[in-house]
Amino acid sequence: MKTFAELGVKEAFIQALTERNILQPTEIQEKVIPFLLTHGTDIVAQAQTGTGKTAAFGLPLLQRINPNSDHIQALVLAPTRELCQQIAKELFRFTKYSDKIFTEAVYGGAKIEEQIVALRRTTHIVVATPGRLIDLLEKKALDISHIKTVVLDEADEMLSMGFKKELDTILSFTQYRKSTWLFSATISAEIKSIIKDFMSPDAFKVEVSRRDEVNKNIEHQYLVCEEDHKLDILIQFLKIQGKNKGIVFCKTKAATQLLAKQLVSKNYLADALHGDLLQKDRDKVMRAFKSSKIMLLVATDIAARGVDIEALAYVVHYQMPDQIEYYTHRSGRTARAGKKGVSISFVTERELTMFKNIEKTLGLHVKRIYS
Repeated sequence: MKTFAELGVKEAFIQALTERNILQPTEIQEKVIPFLLTHGTDIVAQAQTGTGKTAAFGLPLLQRINPNSDHIQALVLAPTRELCQQIAKELFRFTKYSDKIFTEAVYGGAKIEEQIVALRRTTHIVVATPGRLIDLLEKKALDISHIKTVVLDEADEMLSMGFKKELDTILSFTQYRKSTWLFSATISAEIKSIIKDFMSPDAFKVEVSRRDEVNKNIEHQYLVCEEDHKLDILIQFLKIQGKNKGIVFCKTKAATQLLAKQLVSKNYLADALHGDLLQKDRDKVMRAFKSSKIMLLVATDIAARGVDIEALAYVVHYQMPDQIEYYTHRSGRTARAGKKGVSISFVTERELTMFKNIEKTLGLHVKRIYS
């Protein structure tokens, strides 16, 4: 296992990492950082959320910025407001002891006028959702002609949300860029189309094997139960958890709303987080969760993208996800920043084969518990 210094990361950034107890690079960081620092050309990296990819592209990106220039030099595109905020916050934390590098996050659901004013200040890196960036370009609110690097984070998620046209437009606008860094959990036909149209044919390719994605500090558990017994079992589990915070995952908006109401009726401090919430309502829920007025989020997979709360003790898969990637992403919400956490799955009899496939594919040892 190499150190960040051996990967080529500057001392000022290492100091900021050490202060946050980030001492050893993850697999994606070890594979990506040296290449991006020495070559910096096009890269296609297949990796999930929770593998440390923000630092994998963020540290090399910061080291490429000229802090003495006023131009926007790099663009990071991400699917959701929350992920944009999270990336911008991470980049800010990394620069605590370095030269001042200014990052601005822009996204839908916030007042565009305020973002236009913010972009008039010195900005070196813009982190944006594709839709809002197009809006700002149409208003000529920012100049991206000097951009050398474009990062596409969670590219598959941006495409699944219907941003293909926007991505094509943005990548056409930045034709003078020197490099494109694409990070995606899966490499679909649409991703291959972007790689073919906008990236070098000899782009460096990296894949983090699924068996190495899962945080070793997470204790994975499952129990087999009928659908109509799940609520009672969840209540038992929450009693054991006491004042710990966590997230309960459901597959649909309707399921999150129903379960949140059921929990509130039993005096639990819970609320629902789903894609149809207005941004101000979503922000209100997240503020309440962070300030511990709510101890439990009931969320859909897409709604939880970018949720970054370090003190989550557990994740409950109340309804099993359709994709293995979602299991990894859900579980990765707990056991952050070196802490331990529990990921527990409520599996029906007919889901057992699918669950065993998740266990085998990810190389997990999942402990069966009995209610």
